[in-house]
Amino acid sequence: MINLDSIARDYTQGNLLNAILAGVEKIGKTPETVTSDDLSPVDEFHVGGRLATRLLLDQMIISTDDRVLDVGCGIGGASRFTAQAFGCQVIGVDLTAEFIEVGNALCRWVGLDSRIHLLQGNVLALDCPNDTFDKAFMIHVGMNIIDKTALATEIGRVLKPGAIFGIYDIMRTSDTKLDFPVPWATTAEGSFLASLESYKNALTQVGFEIVNERNRRDFALELYGRIKNTVPGKGRESPPLGLHLIMGAEAQIKIRNMFENIEQGCIAPIELIAQKR
Repeated sequence: MINLDSIARDYTQGNLLNAILAGVEKIGKTPETVTSDDLSPVDEFHVGGRLATRLLLDQMIISTDDRVLDVGCGIGGASRFTAQAFGCQVIGVDLTAEFIEVGNALCRWVGLDSRIHLLQGNVLALDCPNDTFDKAFMIHVGMNIIDKTALATEIGRVLKPGAIFGIYDIMRTSDTKLDFPVPWATTAEGSFLASLESYKNALTQVGFEIVNERNRRDFALELYGRIKNTVPGKGRESPPLGLHLIMGAEAQIKIRNMFENIEQGCIAPIELIAQKR
């Protein structure tokens, strides 16, 4: 049985909000003046950050009238971007209590708390009625969920007929052994990677139709070529706001291992767009 408390513990820093506040002050801002764009280096915890979020969501045709679910929302960066860019209502759910506490504080800072509600919970057992949401997205979350069919079933339950589910996850592209730690797991025991076909099978067997898929390996490697000499590490000072605040002291090795695993053809970030029949 998967220990959910252990997964949440792996992501908990214990002093994250204060660390982000210190970073905000270093860039000359306050909670009253900071913007979602200012926060994006720390609150978009996935390959490609804000750009990748936009590229996924632009395929989902989100309108101002939509109710959108952010599956595994972290500290809510993608939720804030969605609400701001599309003017819609967003519910975000994440297992890690600290992420929810921090995320809701950041929503208040940037004045989006009336349109975004972040909740602590298990995305395999959502506290929502059937047919609640018009859209849902999941960004770099499925790697911590072993049962992709249970996940697809639960998201399908809370989506309205015809609703769109957008996924951007790290997926297996070969059986080659991975190097750990990586951003989503310290060891192999906490990593539940699956292939694109496994995701597609899980979705189609519970009533989704696959609309589009896109392997983003080249996008990731181009990004790494631009940032690998700026990742905080020996001799390089950490930026005021960045993913090192979430990943902690092992941020450098986690990021390096992830991109090297991508380079070696073991894994790739992949987009998948599905529609509930």
